[in-house]
Order: sequence, then C-alpha cells, then structure tokens
Amino acid sequence: MAVTVRLPRPDRSIVDYTLGPAADFPIARGPITSRIGFAAVHVVADPLAEINPTLDVKVDWDATLAYRRYLWSLGLAVAEAMDTSQRGMGFPWSSAKELIKRSVAEARTMPGAVVFSGAGTDDLVPSPSVTLAQVEAEYEAQCAYIESVGGRIIVMASRALAACAKGPQDYGKVYARILDQVKEPVIIHWLGDMFDPALAGYWGSPDLDRATETLLAIIHEHAGKIDGVKISLLAQHREIAMRRRFPKGVRMYTGDDFDYPTTIGGDAQGYSDALLGIFDVIAPAASAGLRALDRGDRAEFDRLLQPTLPLSRHLFGDPTRFYKTGVVFMAYLNGHQDHFRMVGGLESARSAVHLAKLFMLADQAHLFRNPDDAAARMRRVMALAGVG
Repeated sequence: MAVTVRLPRPDRSIVDYTLGPAADFPIARGPITSRIGFAAVHVVADPLAEINPTLDVKVDWDATLAYRRYLWSLGLAVAEAMDTSQRGMGFPWSSAKELIKRSVAEARTMPGAVVFSGAGTDDLVPSPSVTLAQVEAEYEAQCAYIESVGGRIIVMASRALAACAKGPQDYGKVYARILDQVKEPVIIHWLGDMFDPALAGYWGSPDLDRATETLLAIIHEHAGKIDGVKISLLAQHREIAMRRRFPKGVRMYTGDDFDYPTTIGGDAQGYSDALLGIFDVIAPAASAGLRALDRGDRAEFDRLLQPTLPLSRHLFGDPTRFYKTGVVFMAYLNGHQDHFRMVGGLESARSAVHLAKLFMLADQAHLFRNPDDAAARMRRVMALAGVG
C-alpha cells in the first residue's frame, strides 16, 4: 500500500506526496580500500535534559556513539567534533573534549575504525586585539588534548586568527608552530565563508587565488606533517587545480557537497578522498559507492551517488551554515534518534517548506531505511507547522 504524507510548498499550498521504495544499497563489511571516506558527524542532543537549550549543552551519549558505530560498520571513517557537530554554533570546546575522548575510546572497540578530531580556537573571542601568541596557545592546548587521549588531529580554521591576522605571513607563522609540534600528520581544513562568514579572507586575502598560494606554500614547507587538506569552498575547479599541485603523499579531502561524485571519482590525473558532512546523511550510499570504486566500477559509483546530489545541494543551500539542521533531520527520519531536537535549538534554523523538500529529495534518492516510519515521523514534524 502506498505511503502518503501531506507536505507544504513554497506557494503555501499543501500536496499529498507518495513515497517510493525503501533504501536497498548493498551493504558490505570490512575496509574500503580505493578511497578514504570520512563522514563529518553530528551529535545527538538530550531532549529531556532540564537546561536552557539555547545556552546549555547536554548530549545523549548513547545515541551519539551508536551513530558512530553505525558509520564505522559501513567502512566509513569519522571526522569528529567538526562544524557538523555544531562547533562554533552552540557546541563549545568544553563539550567537544568529552565527545572526542568518548569517540576515540569507542573506536578502539571496533577493528579498523578510524577517527580524526577537530582542534580549533573556540575559547577565544574573535577580535583584532587577540594576539597570534594567544591563537597559537589555544591551538596547542586543543591539539595536545586530542593527542593525550590517543586521537588524530584535524586543524580547523580559526575565527580568532581570521580576525587578528595582518596578512599571509601570520598564517604561515601560526600553522608552522602547530605543525612543528604535532606527533602525527594532521588534516588541515579550509572552511569557506559560505559555511562560516567569520572566516572570510582566510589565509590572509579575500582573493581566493592568493589565499590558495599561501596554503600551498605551507603544505610544501611542512608536507611531512600533513596527511591531507580538506577544502570546503564548494568550488570544484579550485579543489582539482590545488590537488594537482600537492606534494606526493598529501591527500585532498573533498568538501564539495555540491559535486562530490566528480571529485571523488577523479580522472586520469588523480582523485580526491572525502571528508563530507553529506556522508553523515547518505552513509549507506556513500559506502556502497566507494566499494564500487574498490572494484573499479565507476559506472556503479555514479549510479549510486548521482541521485543523492539534489538532496545535498538543497541541504547545503544558502545560508549554508545551517546545513546541520538537515543532517540531524535525516538522522531522525531514518530512526537513528528518537527526536528532532538539536544543540542550541538549531532545529528551528530551517523552514517547514525547506524540510518538506528535503524529505522529498531524500525519498527520490531512496535513502529511507523504512518509508513507513519516515512518513510517520515527518507527519509529526509537519503537524507542528499546522500541516495536517
């Protein structure tokens, strides 16, 4: 029997939408060998904690860690405590520390599980009066903590550094100091201002060509301390051009949520690995697609991943920084958590119309594990918007 949900449209009309079949991606266990596929992962808020949800944080640790075990079971790696977990948008370093500690410990219980964690400068209020020494000290403290619990590091972009740096040389100085101290090679993250407006002009210039040259100089000088670089600029041509100029052994981790099949699939001159928020959402499709590449089957990879692109482009649509709402919404619709509540009350950051379109696009990509359950959950959310 067909499953139907009433959904709102941008013109304020209501339509009856009929869902398609359930997800049917081939699920395989064991490592993925052709690419590294990191999912930047969300956290599950505790909906029953007696806190002010716009000011305080309480995490449902059981559900949060269960989702990481699910991703590891699919062969994906976990990028922990990144912007998908709402770092800088309600999830402070004090909470991230506990998340990192628990996630690294949980990874040890699963053979082959990989987790890298974000180090930043969360506790510094961005201001021109912040000094480079303060930025360095904050980075050092976070990196040291991650290493102390046995973790690997992703060096996140710093709002404080963006606010106080006088030019490219200041970025070179700060990153050199951090890279000289880390025990194992790190991933550097260049997060564009579409994800975080406070990071405009990162690497010392609003001109992306000049910024690219600054980052490339840092990579070549410190290649032995860099596992790879994640680029989140939503500009495929820039990622590919930069990738071709990397020293041997440094990976490009695509952050192009608008066209990841092209960058991951690659061409005769190379490919990108992946570190993507959308992999949190499309994990079974991502796993199956990467395993198709393991077999050398590019056509199957494209067949599995291309249908997910309309969903990703919608979910990461302007203002892009609110994509986290869609990530958590999909986890709720697919039964990975029992509620649609978020840290900082961010479940309100997207409209009912936006969520309705997300629901349709996810269904059209056959991403619902149980369409009946997804429909029931969607009806509850739409009822709160007056759609009955």
